[in-house]
Amino acid sequence: MDHYALKVAGLTRELPLCPLNDKLDIAAFIMFSDVELTVKCAEELLKKVPEFDVILTAESKGIPLGYEMARQSGKKYIVARKSVKLYMKNPVSVEVKSITTENKQTLFLDEDSVSELKGKKVLIADDVISTGESLNALVALVKKAGGEIVCQSAVLAEGDAADRDDIVYLEKLPLFFK
Repeated sequence: MDHYALKVAGLTRELPLCPLNDKLDIAAFIMFSDVELTVKCAEELLKKVPEFDVILTAESKGIPLGYEMARQSGKKYIVARKSVKLYMKNPVSVEVKSITTENKQTLFLDEDSVSELKGKKVLIADDVISTGESLNALVALVKKAGGEIVCQSAVLAEGDAADRDDIVYLEKLPLFFK
């Protein structure tokens, strides 16, 4: 098998299987360029989450989902960046090790984004929760900013993440052991 047929938000997509190591393949879920999928997943996820003030997501695969959830809900969204940009004043940061990225990364928020999160009900939104490392980094950023996390959400929960009771997701994504 070189593809996995994912059914999510009333749609079906063929996901290519990619080797993570000698013993494990993962299905590559990429929302980029799939507007129909992004719109439907945002719509279905918004039905499952509690009331919130602002959405926080991580650069880069979470951006289309965060944007669309913000558009549909009329709420603001903030992107935790992977590098400091020239316009970012007094950034705060946390390190993250993601299953889909080879090296450790750092996520950053500038002082304006920190102000937007302070005292607010924050919805964390991402494409896939797997090991939870990216999610943990976003949680740490919200805490540093003084926000209140009301929900941690994703389109898909991969592997053991599907057993967590502290996240909201649309579908399970299996792991493929060789």
